[in-house]
Amino acid sequence: MENTPGPRAGRKEWTALGVLMLPLLLVSMDVSVLYFAIPYVSQDLEPSATQQLWILDMYGFVLAGLLITMGALGDRIGRRTLVLAGAVLFGAASVAAAYAHTADLLIAVRALLGLGGAALMPSTLALIRNLFHDAQQRGKAVTLWTAVMTTGISLGPVVSGLLLEHFWWGAVFLINLPAMVLLLVLVPFLVPEFKTAGGERFDLFGSVLSLGAVLLVIHGIKEWARHGYEPLPALAIGVGLLLGLVFTRRQRHLAQPMIDVALLGRRTFGGPVFANLLAMFATVGMAVFLTQYLQSVLGLSPFEAALWSLVPAAGVAVMAPAGAALARRVDRAYVMGGGFVLSACGFLWLTQVRADSALWFTLAGASLYAGGLVAAMTLANELALGAAPPERAGSAAAVLESGQELGGALGMAVLGSIGAAVYSRDMADVPLSGVPQAEAVRETLGGATAAAAELPHGTAAAVTAAARDAFTHGMDYAALGAAAVMAAAALFSFTWLRGAGRTRQPAKPASPRPGSLESREVDI
Repeated sequence: MENTPGPRAGRKEWTALGVLMLPLLLVSMDVSVLYFAIPYVSQDLEPSATQQLWILDMYGFVLAGLLITMGALGDRIGRRTLVLAGAVLFGAASVAAAYAHTADLLIAVRALLGLGGAALMPSTLALIRNLFHDAQQRGKAVTLWTAVMTTGISLGPVVSGLLLEHFWWGAVFLINLPAMVLLLVLVPFLVPEFKTAGGERFDLFGSVLSLGAVLLVIHGIKEWARHGYEPLPALAIGVGLLLGLVFTRRQRHLAQPMIDVALLGRRTFGGPVFANLLAMFATVGMAVFLTQYLQSVLGLSPFEAALWSLVPAAGVAVMAPAGAALARRVDRAYVMGGGFVLSACGFLWLTQVRADSALWFTLAGASLYAGGLVAAMTLANELALGAAPPERAGSAAAVLESGQELGGALGMAVLGSIGAAVYSRDMADVPLSGVPQAEAVRETLGGATAAAAELPHGTAAAVTAAARDAFTHGMDYAALGAAAVMAAAALFSFTWLRGAGRTRQPAKPASPRPGSLESREVDI
């Protein structure tokens, strides 16, 4: 194994990493921070059903759509500069969101929050590549980055629930301000500037293509997950894929591309991107079921459910550093594959959950799969980031994160469709003659709960019990689907990624075109 160690980072670099984790935590929290606040927002701003969906989704759409653009922009204008600009925009948009007085204004401000988040996220990961040149230290830094990102998504509802017990809904946005101010004060002193030498031109048309491709595909997948197959979501996915193909072909022929397509072709980069996509497929797809299970099946309050949902973080806290330590002694492909196998076991555990199962039983399975997934994702992030040359770290991080967003959307669509199909099939056998809104009862657990509130006690109890059993049965099948995907991810890691982190990529004898990475040697 040839792995030339770089200069080791000191206290300043580790302090800088700690500061950079603040925006990462808040950006990932904002994905889920409105889940519990939306009833209060609805009462205050009175949005339509469509506006309410856009209030929830706009942030994630803009964040996902602009990751590639912002990653490439940071490589050109400087990653520290982009972090500072993102902090200013994110802080200002947070104030505007807190005091928004109409639904349309809140939707627009959520889009600005997504823009600021897109400026922050790839830069925080890319700066790890620049701050930590020693592979072992970089691995620890990436472990922390992955843990903070996944924890932030889980922490969002908890913070939201806690704030809403004491303040109005705007407080869930104002908590961003102290961290952004701290970032603006400390980053200029702790983080050196990094950008590509030579003043590369920014591909504006390519930016529009990538934005359109990611937005259309993710929007189409989410609409498919909500409403089943319809022509418009299918058309959106098709047009998005076509724009993605045009974008990729354009990048192949540019002297200064936004992303180097040749890098995606390397198993040290393209392989981890695909592995992370599969990991987020299972993570996000099952998170929807577990949230509903805790609240609608076990009857926990939103805040209680949010607190209990943090228990799987214990598995993450143990497995992420353990996986990173083991990867220093064993081929990381085997450790990644082992993480995916562990997560598959956790999902198989969840296939045994019933409507009356003990809470500890469900949380144990969730902890098992969460620990295995984050251990695998940490190593995938480290491998991909190490494969990217420092001057392309921003665009590489953006591609990695865009793959995660796409995987999450696919997980919601596919696993959600499996669960919905099983629920509908089970409820089709339940006699509902004389029950108002019988169609809604047969479609979703939420519809059954709402309908039961208007029924006599005995009928309501029977309908609710049947719906909870049907939902849990659907969750069991969704967990089985997630386990199958994790088994495939493990097989992919064992075969395709074996030795990827140990072997130096040979340089091609031909001279590369400007901006290309095709002949660069990269030490992992």
